[in-house]
Amino acid sequence: MDNDRPFGFDPDDIDRVIREAGEQFRQLQDQFVKFLGQPSGSAPRRAPEPQTTGSAGDGVWAVYSVDADGLARVEQVYRTELDALRAHKNNTDPTRSVRFLPYGVSVGVLDDSG
Repeated sequence: MDNDRPFGFDPDDIDRVIREAGEQFRQLQDQFVKFLGQPSGSAPRRAPEPQTTGSAGDGVWAVYSVDADGLARVEQVYRTELDALRAHKNNTDPTRSVRFLPYGVSVGVLDDSG
């Protein structure tokens, strides 16, 4: 018996078993969700709504401030919400905020219209 395989299997075998079990669990979960999601009787099924840029996570997290005229100015952008919130955690300026900004959307949507 090798010293690398004292129990008759190696770490790659364990990884393979876990990966296959995970795939089987996902398939079982999908089947269960389909079973629960089937409408009783002849109720029509709604078509899935198209995925938007915001729900897909295609964009940036912006730290921005709003001036006295209500116009927004982006100060910094971050890839993740956590990075943006960390940069913003010691903020004491009430005109400074963090928001998700999808790609292709004008910064003007952050303006204060009030």
